[in-house]
Parts: sequence; structure tokens; C-alpha cells
Amino acid sequence: MSDASTVTIEIDGKTLEVKAGVMLIDIADDANIDIPRFCYHRHLTIAANCRMCLVDVENAPKPLPACATPVMDGMKVHTKSARAIAAQKATMEFLLINHPLDCPICDQGGECELQDVAMAYGGDVSRYTEGKRVVKDKDIGPLISTDLTRCIHCTRCIRFGEEIAGLRELGATGRGENMQIGTYIEHAVSSELSGNVIDLCPVGALTAKPSRYSARAWELNQYPSIAAHDCIGSHLSVHTFRSDTNRIVPIENSEINECWLSDRDRFSYKGLTSRDRLLKPMIKMDGQWRETDWQTALEKTFAAMQDTIRNYGADQIGVLASPNSTLEELYLLKKLTSNIDCFNFDHRLRQLDFSHQDQAPMIPTLGSSITDLESLDSVLLIGSNISKEQPMLGIRLRKAQKKGAKICQINHRVYDLRMPCEVGIAAHYRNLVLELAAVAKALNIDSSLLPHAANTLFVQAQILEKHSQIAEILKNGEKSHVILGNQAISSPYYSLVEIFARAIATSCNCLFGYLTDGANATGAWLTGAIPHRDYNGASQKTAGLNAQSMLEQPRNLYLLHNIEIDYDCADPVTALSAVASSDFVVCMTPYVSSDMQNYADILLPISPYLETSGTFINIEGRVQTFAGASKLKNSEARPAWKIIRVLGNYFDIDGFEFNSSKEILEEIERTIGEFKGDNTATITEATALADKEDVIYRCSEVNMYHSDSIVRRSEPLQNTPEAKEDRIHINADLAKKLNLERATQVLVKHGNKTIAMHLAIDDTVANDCAWTSFATATSKKLGPMYGVIELEAD
Repeated sequence: MSDASTVTIEIDGKTLEVKAGVMLIDIADDANIDIPRFCYHRHLTIAANCRMCLVDVENAPKPLPACATPVMDGMKVHTKSARAIAAQKATMEFLLINHPLDCPICDQGGECELQDVAMAYGGDVSRYTEGKRVVKDKDIGPLISTDLTRCIHCTRCIRFGEEIAGLRELGATGRGENMQIGTYIEHAVSSELSGNVIDLCPVGALTAKPSRYSARAWELNQYPSIAAHDCIGSHLSVHTFRSDTNRIVPIENSEINECWLSDRDRFSYKGLTSRDRLLKPMIKMDGQWRETDWQTALEKTFAAMQDTIRNYGADQIGVLASPNSTLEELYLLKKLTSNIDCFNFDHRLRQLDFSHQDQAPMIPTLGSSITDLESLDSVLLIGSNISKEQPMLGIRLRKAQKKGAKICQINHRVYDLRMPCEVGIAAHYRNLVLELAAVAKALNIDSSLLPHAANTLFVQAQILEKHSQIAEILKNGEKSHVILGNQAISSPYYSLVEIFARAIATSCNCLFGYLTDGANATGAWLTGAIPHRDYNGASQKTAGLNAQSMLEQPRNLYLLHNIEIDYDCADPVTALSAVASSDFVVCMTPYVSSDMQNYADILLPISPYLETSGTFINIEGRVQTFAGASKLKNSEARPAWKIIRVLGNYFDIDGFEFNSSKEILEEIERTIGEFKGDNTATITEATALADKEDVIYRCSEVNMYHSDSIVRRSEPLQNTPEAKEDRIHINADLAKKLNLERATQVLVKHGNKTIAMHLAIDDTVANDCAWTSFATATSKKLGPMYGVIELEAD
């Protein structure tokens, strides 16, 4: 006997006890009963417009669509009866009426849902003799190719934009066979998730433009891997053709990325074949670059490090590593540097404020699981453009918002987060601290619990309605979360931001967490890729210099691992000056640039993440291991862990006899033990807030398509409107104040640097703030991500 929440039904003679109200197609899928479909997708709303899933329900006057028919007690369903098959075959015939017979040249051939269903339900002879519909293809950007004559009007792409991406860029015009899919106005699709419509399209109407006509589906080998461009660690499948990466598609993982993938993760692979790839080791001799063998290059690297230690001390070596480095690479670098008594090792390249690093949490994490974000009822985002920096988390928060969660943001701009925001506050990096102080004051926090630097600001804070609103939303939420994003961590006043953010979270009994830069910042903290702690947050006998101090106080020798110092550091001008004044610079890098050739002395080619094996730990603390998938022809690049292992052998350090990255991971597990993320911290140290009024504050956001060296070299991504965004944005009030209302170009002075930039008037930007995209060819000439600047008409 079933209770009120369950019903008993029968499908093809199979009795099932199921939850009441669930759609018939979901029950059939769970029971491994095949029902054909095109418009239905488990993560999208029901459209029921393809009619391919018609089934025979006893006592129903006609076949019913399984995707839109809720189960009822006693229901008897036949999916293979003569009535059901006739309905499905009739639907298939109508769908094929206007479909072109171009399967041999269609990129979808071999993995096409229409092909598969047509084999089972299509006729062998067409009865249609009239002329077929032809639809003109549309150019919707560099990522997606259109063949709209193939479209069967399933509307999956339209529903995805509206329901998942939060940006409805595709729509339908016309009716019946005259219906057409396209953009509302002639422009490129710009969503950071646009490539998912390629996977959703059941036919070949929307395909991947970068891999168009390059290989057939059955010629591809598939390798599981992990995305390496943000702290989420999306699961993906790398498809290779003759050892070259041909395309990347998502692997479904309900706990991380579901079945979605960001465009950055999907199309960055095109950077693997960039002309900038470093193919062989190179040494600079008499000012000229010459190719050499690995033994010579590594011996020269070892000799330079030995000379520096002997003549100046190990403290004159600085080691900077990318937060995208694997766990194994960072562990070996830590082991190497510790054994030669060099403690200047850091991965926090885009951080400016280190005043509270000794009090930072042991291992910063999100503070919850990724799936838990969907069940939040209030969120405060601080210094985060989550929809672009971590698109998979943006999807989760959008789900929470659709269930009623209230989203608040305090940023340098009121970002379009692809979801409605209850309260949005825009403030430049100095005022952002004051805005947080006002929210804390609205919560009646005990000011005596705050350190002196924060206490003074707390007393001075002025509470406005918007601060009270945020306070009420967080206080009234049963499950709230305060999240510090990439831009908060990069702030010159990061310590103050964290003090007030933690105070707010504690007062409201909220969850508290971080969104960090790169794919493996959590792993970097765990392996001690920081100058003041050892493995797993343990104290270290000697503290070295942090990333910024290493550049402000130039070292005699730099070892740069997988970074381009002029793009990946918070202050590119200082960084370039530091390495230029150094005696010796070793770059372990997949790519070489003209700037790198100017400052480096040795270039060691390392395999980028799709060509090497390793492990990432994502922001929720999930350990994820991957293997190499492709190999660039004519390249002598080596996995970075092998290069570091050889350097350890040259220094005669025990414990560097590894034959695989798996062996390194096993040692990490033995050395560090069970990993546990820990956000607990009591922050009392802070940078004092500068007392500057009536100035213009530059605030920056790392451009999502310039975030690392592979992405910067992916031609399809670089051809998107987002990648080309390199203007300076100010609001209308500041433009009027500076007499720049009609200006299209301005001169920007930051420190002793002056450059010309295109101007955009943008009222999402905070007052007295100039917002710029960072890690671009223009921004690297301007100086730090944050600072006081001057503007004038060019």
C-alpha cells in the first residue's frame, strides 16, 4: 500500500511505486525505459513542443507527451504499443520534412540525437515532395557556428539562456515552419556560458566554431580531466584527434558543474597550439637566445642557484608560482625551497595586503559545499563578480534566487550577476571598507570586539537605508552566506575588508567563505606555497617574503613557475622592474613572450595542464586528480614536476626519487594526512585606511578571458567582445565633474605612468571610481590593480 506521497503505476508491464506528481518521462528514465525526446532536458523547464515523447496511456483519448504528463495512481502506460509507435513515427516524419539531408558534412554526425531517433522511428522513404524550408545562417560570434536550416525548434537553447545563464540572447520569431531562432538584434552571443547550447542542441544547428569540420566524432579519443581556470574544478572530457586536443565538453557531475561548462573552460584549449609555445629549452648567451638540451639548461639553472646561495644567501632567491599549478608541482617546489633554506615562496600573485597573513585561516575554503549554495536564503557577495569569475557558482546562486534567496552585493560596480539583486552597493576600494563598517554597525556589533584600526572606522560609519536592508536580510535568513571574492582578496585593504566581513557573518550566524584566484589556491595553502607556513598550515621556522615584497625588494635570482609576471601580478610595472634588475631569472613556462625574452636568462618549457597529470583542490576542499590528454607535436616540453624533481636531485636532496605524479600525491597524503578546510580565524592586524578625499580611485577586475597564459592565447576567446573590453569606466557624475561627458579617449596617470585609454560612461561604477579590466595589454602598462589616478581628456 502506497502512502499519500507515492503512487503505483505500470509502464510496459513493469509495476513501479513512484513519487506523486513526477513527470512520466523522469520515471521512465529512472527505470531504464527508453522514450525518445528532443525538447525535453532534465535541467530545463518543460516545453512539450517536439511531441516526440508521445506515449499510450490507457483510458486517455489520445497519446500524451511523457515529458508533460504527471504520474497518477493506477496509471498504465505503453511506450511500445502500436498506438505509441504510430504517434512517434508520425512526429518523426513531420520533423524530417524540412530537415536537410546533409549528415555526411554535419559536425553533429555520429552523435546526433536526430540521427539516432530517426534510425528507430524514421521511414526509409520520404513522402514529402514540396520544397524544403531554408533558413539563412547567422553569425553569432567566434564560438558558435549556426546551420539553422537544421533546427527542429526544440527551444532548448532559448530556455537555457533564460533559465540557466540568466541572459536571454537567443529567441524565436515567426510561427510554424517559418519560426526561426536568432538573436533579437544582430550581435554576438556574449554569455560566459554560451557554449552550452552546443551540447543542448539535439541536431547540428548549433556547433562549435573552433573545431568545425576538423574531425568526426568516431575518430576522437576521450579523456576525463579537470578545468584549470577557476577555483571550482569543473569536470570535463578532452576529445583528441591524432594526439591534438580537438574539443572539450562537460562531464556531468551533480556536485560541481552539473552538465554545464563555462566558455573559458570549454575553449581555452585553443591556446595549446599558440605560436608562443616554448618548444625547447633556451639559454640567453651574449644577449642572444639559443636552443639547448635539457641537461645543459638544468645544469645552468642549478649552477645559477648555487652561485646565488654561495655569494648572497638563499634569501636572495625568490620563487613565484601560479595558483593554477598542480598540487604535486607546488609540493615539490616547497620541498626544494625549504631544503635550500629559501622561504621566499608564494602563489598569491594578485594580492596586495598581507598585513594579516599570520592570522589568516589555515586553509581558506568556500565554507560550504557547492551544492549547498542552492539552498541559501540570503547571500552577501563582497568584491565578487561571481557570474564571470566563477560561472558555475553563479548558476547555483541563480537557482537559490529563483527559490526566493535574496542576493546582496558590495562591489566596485553594481555587477550584472545574471540574477536580480535585492541590494547593490558600488564603492571604490577605500569606501568599500566604510560600507562594510556601516553594515556591521547596522547589526549593532560590539565595537570592542574589533581591532583598533577597524574600531575607529566602525564608530565613524554612517548607517543608510541600504546598510540596514543588508543587515536585515542577513539577520533574518535561516541559511545565509558571506562570501569574499577575488577582488576583495586583491584589495589594498583586504585585512579591513575581512575583519568587517567576518564580524558581519558572526553577528548573523552566517556561513563565511572565500572565492580564490586560480584553480588550486586551496592546494597551494595546503602544500605551504606561502612564505610563512609549512604544509597544512603548520608554523615555519623562518618566514620569507610574500609575493609583493619579493618584487618591491628585488631578489638576485627569480624562479618563476608557470606565470607571466607582467600579466599575473597585482603590480605589473613593479614586477617587470624587479625581474629586469635581477641577476638571473629562470622561467618554467609553456609560453614565451617578447617581455619574457627581455628579462629571462633561461626558459624551461613545461607542459600545460591538458598535457600533464596532477591534482587540484577546489574551493570546497574536493581533491581531484587528472591525467594528461594530449601532446603537442615537435615539443620537448616536460611536466613541471619532473623538472623540479631533477633540480632536487642536483641539490642532492633526499626524497626526490619520483617516477610519476601519483607517487608524489601518495607522499603528500602520507606527509599531510587527511585534508580539512578551515576558515576559522581571528583577525586583529590590519592596514590603516588612508585618509584621502576628492581623488579618483582605480579599481580593477581580472578580465575572465585574460586570467592565465593559456586563456590569453585562445584565439576564439580573444575574439569575443568580453576579451576586447579594455576601456576605463567612470560614472556620469564623475565625467561631468571632470568635463569628460563627450570624451571618447582620456589620458590616465597612475604613479609615473601615463597612457591613453578609451572611455566608457557607465553608471554601474561607484562614485569617484575608475574601473578597468586587468591583465590586458593596456592595463599592464598602468601599474597596480588599485591606486589613486588622474584623468584628463586626450
